[in-house]
Amino acid sequence: MKKEKIEELLVAAVKASLKAGEDILEVYNSDFSVEHKDDKSPLTMADKKAHNTIVAELIDTKLPVLSEEGKSIPFEERKDWSHFWMVDPLDGTKEFVKRNGEFTVNIALIENGYPIAGVIYVPVHKQLYAAALEVGSYYVQNPTSVESFQNIIASGEKLPINIDRTFSIVGSRSHMSPETETFIAEQEAKQGKVEIVSMGSSLKLCLIAHGKADLYPRFAPTMEWDTAAGQAIAEAAGKSVINWETKERMQYNKENLLNSWFLVS
Repeated sequence: MKKEKIEELLVAAVKASLKAGEDILEVYNSDFSVEHKDDKSPLTMADKKAHNTIVAELIDTKLPVLSEEGKSIPFEERKDWSHFWMVDPLDGTKEFVKRNGEFTVNIALIENGYPIAGVIYVPVHKQLYAAALEVGSYYVQNPTSVESFQNIIASGEKLPINIDRTFSIVGSRSHMSPETETFIAEQEAKQGKVEIVSMGSSLKLCLIAHGKADLYPRFAPTMEWDTAAGQAIAEAAGKSVINWETKERMQYNKENLLNSWFLVS
């Protein structure tokens, strides 16, 4: 796909993410109380509203959408898609319920099984990550002018940003698998001091792209829509997202949409 076309599609995805973010905030800022996701919960309402908005915004791109809210599309139907959108309309359900703001809208453009562009939007904090492999990865605070990719670039910062800090690994302070603990111990032996950085949802991948952390080992289950946009953002920033088992670049639109363990570095 040509660079100009990718940039055009990326702008469409940015606009869709911002509108979906507005839908989510309407529900988030209402007086709700929910612990479990069900068909009538505010969380599911936010999911579905955001999904419908994204699909409507992307309809003119003529590309199919594979979303957490539309995951029942048979593999036989989607296996021959050369280009499509991989969408998680609301990533970070626990963060939504906790009201800590660390949830995102994720939209990735997939080409022949690999993400080539991605958008992650954080509605509460009005933070936008937008990237394409051809043009780089950008962070925009309070995005307003998004009519062209040039507008986005002009108002943002190119990633990664060099930050003077301790060697950092993205992980959970309270829920760490034995495999992750072993990995961190190995890194401590190599690096000396290691700081553990905790963050919700796909923002974990953004930390690596941004330059705020060095490694993100994910030795636990995730789905393809959880990581596709973040992978595009990380890779466009010069980082890698590797399948821990095969040691190859993470791939998408598999028959089983469950990811393998992976390492972002």
